[in-house]
Amino acid sequence: MDQDLKVHGSWASPYSLRVIWALKLKGLSYEYIEEDLANKSDLLLKYNPIFKKIPVLVHGGKPICESMVILEYLEQIWPNHHDYPLLPSDPYERAMARFWVNYFEQKSVSLWMIYRTKREEQERAVKESLEMLKSIEEHAFKNQKNNIFFNGGKIGIVDITFGWICQWLKIIEDVGGVKLLQENSFPNLQDWMKKFKEVPLIKESLPNHQKLFLPFKLARDMLISS
Repeated sequence: MDQDLKVHGSWASPYSLRVIWALKLKGLSYEYIEEDLANKSDLLLKYNPIFKKIPVLVHGGKPICESMVILEYLEQIWPNHHDYPLLPSDPYERAMARFWVNYFEQKSVSLWMIYRTKREEQERAVKESLEMLKSIEEHAFKNQKNNIFFNGGKIGIVDITFGWICQWLKIIEDVGGVKLLQENSFPNLQDWMKKFKEVPLIKESLPNHQKLFLPFKLARDMLISS
């Protein structure tokens, strides 16, 4: 099938990176188009007129929006391309993967609220975020045992979904002035984060911490002062 893939994204967006990771893992060629989110292109507004945001995957001129919708689309169109499925073949394991994707998508909103809100709301966001991380620590990793990733020895859709916390969680902590991950807290989660970041494809694609810090700090300053 003709790939003809284009990705409209932003270097600072973890949601754009999800799509890039999936494409690279599957060995799919694509054209990347960097969007200036302060001055969105006519094409972006055309392709995503509802939310007007990135990422957008354009396949053969047809746009698909929202990072997890895009990942599901890639999996349906190219399930075994490059011998790399993102979802387990077993129906139960596939259902569990989708459960954790859905859980994280709902609950991780609290992480973003840590740097976007003032003290009282921030404290509530920290509490909710710690509860989410505890659930992931105690239940998502429950059956991992010797597996490196959620889909066994390969990065799968759950790893891609969780993956942004490996870089952006520290940004959220530093910008928000809080500490969620202590040295000895959430050992399973922190071990997974370390292994995930060590994968060459992941490591080479993660944006620099200092480069990320400034736009997030500016965004917080603007939000808090408004």
